[in-house]
Order: sequence, then structure tokens, then C-alpha cells
Amino acid sequence: MKKDIHPEYYPEATVICGSCGATWTTGSTQKEIRTEVCSNCHPFYTGQQQRILDREGQVDRFYKRLQARQEYLEDQKAKEEEKVSPDRAISELGLGTRVDNVLEEAGIKTIADVLERLEGGEQALLEVSGFGRKSLIDLKKALRQQGYKIPEAAEEITV
Repeated sequence: MKKDIHPEYYPEATVICGSCGATWTTGSTQKEIRTEVCSNCHPFYTGQQQRILDREGQVDRFYKRLQARQEYLEDQKAKEEEKVSPDRAISELGLGTRVDNVLEEAGIKTIADVLERLEGGEQALLEVSGFGRKSLIDLKKALRQQGYKIPEAAEEITV
């Protein structure tokens, strides 16, 4: 072994626990060792595993993150439910201003109005002046893309 490169060894080093204040001696390269917890006060060794050591608010931060996640999921669910709400305006489907104007003149302003008319079949909408087969196809496609269920009477293609 080389001389003067090894640290000094203390056979009677003192160990002090910061939580319970217990002390004992051991061999070490440091004269005094301070620990946060020891086997006298650690919940695993004492059998009190239910007791949570909350260092620096970690448990509180975890619960805040958990609560934030729950709120985010509730917001997402509300947005999805709002997306398929029958009270939305026809203009939100993006069919075009001409189609929007024609339907508004006929008194059809919300998606609920459209679905109500489609209960009687496609012909109920095709009777609206200025609303043709192409507009009907685009309307049904937009409704399906948004997640709305088209009534069965409107699924039949009539010529």
C-alpha cells in the first residue's frame, strides 16, 4: 500500500440520528456521522408503516397533481359531451354560408332541428328551397364526423 493516500480511520466514530436523537459508535473515515432516520425510528423497522413521512411536502404535491389530473379529465369529458350537443348551431358544421343561410331561412338553426327533420326521412330536408342532394350528403357526412347518429329514416336513399 502507498503511504499518505488513505483517509484516516476512526474506530470510535459517533453516529447521530436527526429524527429520534439515538447515538451509537461504529468504525468510519469520518469522526461524526448525522443521519435523517435510523432503524430505531424508521416506520419499516418499527412496524408503523401506515405513518407517512412527509418530507418537503411530497405527499401534498402528489395529491395536487392527482387533483389537477382529475380536473383535466373532467374538462375533456365535458368538451366531448359539448361537441355532440344537439344545441349547437348549424354554422359550426362548416357546410358553407349558402347552405347555412338556406337552412336558417327555413327555420332550421340548430343540429337538433336538422335531426328532427331527418326523423321523417331525407325528403323533409330536400323540400327546403335551395337545399339539394349534394348539400344533404355534405350535411350527413359532417354530422357523422362530429359523432352524431343519423336517424334510420334518413339512412335510406330515396331518388
